[in-house]
Amino acid sequence: MTYCVGLLLNEGVVMLSDTRTNAGLDNISIFSKMFTVENPDERALVLMTAGNLAITQTVWNLLQAGVWLNGVSQKLTDVPDMFAAAQLVGAAVRQVASMDSAALASQGLGFDCSLLLGGQIAGGAPRLFLVYSAGNFIEATDDTPFLQIGEHKYGKPILDRVLTPRTTLVEGVALTLISMDSTIRSNLSVALPLDLAVIRLDQMRICTRRRITADDPYYRTIHDGWSNALRDAYLALPRPDFVLG
Repeated sequence: MTYCVGLLLNEGVVMLSDTRTNAGLDNISIFSKMFTVENPDERALVLMTAGNLAITQTVWNLLQAGVWLNGVSQKLTDVPDMFAAAQLVGAAVRQVASMDSAALASQGLGFDCSLLLGGQIAGGAPRLFLVYSAGNFIEATDDTPFLQIGEHKYGKPILDRVLTPRTTLVEGVALTLISMDSTIRSNLSVALPLDLAVIRLDQMRICTRRRITADDPYYRTIHDGWSNALRDAYLALPRPDFVLG
């Protein structure tokens, strides 16, 4: 299992993923779930993956080699806009499904993958998509300016309560780290190190790319500060006066 979260903000896009992959309690590995496509001044895209690692790595390799879409072999480096980029990722997922689904089913396995695609291509606005195992997708909106894949339930409450499109990129990075830290705290299948990418509006480049480890000073501030803040908030709440002693 893994956890990835993407934010679509007025100032740009924030993407954060963990790196844990496990095939059982005693077979745990570290693999980056984040892939980037960058052509300065023209496009900056980030793809994050969850699910069967063999499937998602094959999808990424197909996207690099070229995927047939609308009768033409295309890559993320040459699609004309973000919607076409999401269509291309979906087409790659369907191609892998057509190759591997029967073999997986014969071993009692399902076709399990999901992907987050965020970024900006010149001439268009930043956009954020969630691509499902069937190759179809949804898009983040002003009403729901974040998308998640993997083990998402523990990191969702803080985003529901605080996040808006007006949240700054700096605030967004802090929120994604709180969301991730909450997930790591409650689920052993999600773990450090983390991969962070930030794309600022109209810069067409990844302005921040960072590998965050357990000894990262800012992450430690988030980890300790959030725990203390929650404890203090709980202690400050009034106690129920209807409980009889």
